[in-house]
Amino acid sequence: MKLRSKEWFGRKGKDGFIYRAWMKNQGIPADMFEGKPVIGICNTWSELTPCNAHFRDLAEAVKKGVLEAGGFPVEFPVMSLGETLMKPTAMLFRNLASMDVEESIRANPIDGVVLLCGCDKTTPSLVMGACSVDLPTLVVSGGAMLTGKFQGKDIGTSDVWRFADASKQGTITEEEMNQAEAGMCRSAGHCAVMGTASSMASMVEALGLTLPGNAAIPAVDANRKVLARMSGRRIVEMIKEDLKMSKILKREAFENAIMVNAAIGGSTNFAIHLMAIAGRIGVELDLEDFDKYSKGVPLVANLQPSGKFFMEDLYYAGGIPAVMNSIQKFLNTDALTVNGKTVGDNSSDKKSLNDTVISTIENPFNPLSGIVVLKGNLCENGAVIKPSAATPALMKHTGKAVVFEDIEDYKVKIDSLDLDVDENSVLVLKNVGPKGYPGMPEVGNMGIPKKLLDKGVVDMVRISDGRMSGTGFGTVVLHISPESAVGGMLAFVQNGDMIELDVKARQLNLLVADEELAKRKQNLKLDLNKYTRGYCKLYVDHVEQSHLGADLDFLKGGSGSEVLRDSH
Repeated sequence: MKLRSKEWFGRKGKDGFIYRAWMKNQGIPADMFEGKPVIGICNTWSELTPCNAHFRDLAEAVKKGVLEAGGFPVEFPVMSLGETLMKPTAMLFRNLASMDVEESIRANPIDGVVLLCGCDKTTPSLVMGACSVDLPTLVVSGGAMLTGKFQGKDIGTSDVWRFADASKQGTITEEEMNQAEAGMCRSAGHCAVMGTASSMASMVEALGLTLPGNAAIPAVDANRKVLARMSGRRIVEMIKEDLKMSKILKREAFENAIMVNAAIGGSTNFAIHLMAIAGRIGVELDLEDFDKYSKGVPLVANLQPSGKFFMEDLYYAGGIPAVMNSIQKFLNTDALTVNGKTVGDNSSDKKSLNDTVISTIENPFNPLSGIVVLKGNLCENGAVIKPSAATPALMKHTGKAVVFEDIEDYKVKIDSLDLDVDENSVLVLKNVGPKGYPGMPEVGNMGIPKKLLDKGVVDMVRISDGRMSGTGFGTVVLHISPESAVGGMLAFVQNGDMIELDVKARQLNLLVADEELAKRKQNLKLDLNKYTRGYCKLYVDHVEQSHLGADLDFLKGGSGSEVLRDSH
């Protein structure tokens, strides 16, 4: 077993003396460095990331497993991205956190890594960074919180949007809102629905980066710690086998992840994160692949926001292994996973324990699934929509644009009684893309104007170059590329323009004459120079468009794990 850490702790002379001596000030016996694999536990614990606030306990469980298997665990922190608190959006900092992870792993005497992920962006950022180093790596997710309760009903994060609309209409009191707030997040863990956090946990399991069953175990279930402990044991064996990320993250693994995301009604954010991961590990993946490999895979998991149930229910029904069993005929079952077994080995005997929660492909919960990729003159490089969370009657629709130039314009106008809008209108939000905001926030699922809510309207076609929360729902077109801030067609849409959406035909078009568009383009003024320093400037200068994964252009690929120079 060739250990990378030996380049630090096995050195003779001054350098080895320094590397070992300062580790010993923590009370670590010398024999911990002698021929034992050093396991880095990459922890995104933070009290500013409530979803990950229980990770100290989880890290202790991993450490026990590492020690039991004969390894030496070292826990280290990296930037933690709290979806619920960070402004202007956690997505702005995903790439920064990935750089933190990459350099923390490469610069230190680590032979293998366990990534502790939970809240939305912590999973892709950690996986992206680890891919660029390519050591044996295993992911442990934090798990979803228990299902929320309010007035005798189950609730979850998707209900936030419903409560917000009810509050606008005055059909829920402030006291009831307080009760719902207290009842929704009633345990440690991330969102209890198939939002982005759960989609990311499912993604890494489908990719083969976790032990089977990882995604669905509730955060507070004792089995979450059991899985963490077993992961600690397994990472030591992975080092002995030299089972690096590049041996697992083949093209077939990415195809599997797309199909599983379709089957569970996963977040549209999944596309942008999976493409970024593929770019780091060197796998060719295009936006069209999400349509290609989703097509024909029905929605078998009946989970909010596309369905009724919650992550806790998914766990009791058999979790992702049962989902993969249900859609096994579509999957690349020979794909390797971190436990040394194939996808087929891990799922072939994992039947659904509740057909209401995880159905069969012969009798699916919904024949519509996956992420549909749209093209047209309004989205030359693509846009996405999630049919399972949309209104069928709006999947083919033509309506007049109601335009908001930016998020501030939207907030001022959306509930004005003077807003020229009806239920057939198409709400258009500009300048919320990667460069325009910056960071591409989750504001694409714009609220229904109050004047229409009062008439009973619950959905409209909404389009933007931004994202939406995985907990969101509705007929929402997202990730329009190129974005308006760089001169994409979205920048030229004006109030009253006709917009045509045809999901079946994969089309999104602005029905304006070429001559008129040419006139509008002459008057376009772009302003991306308001960010003059620090990370925001670096981000705006180098972030790629959403159809490429919104990574920084200079972070594609990796630099490996070798470090040739010493620090003293």
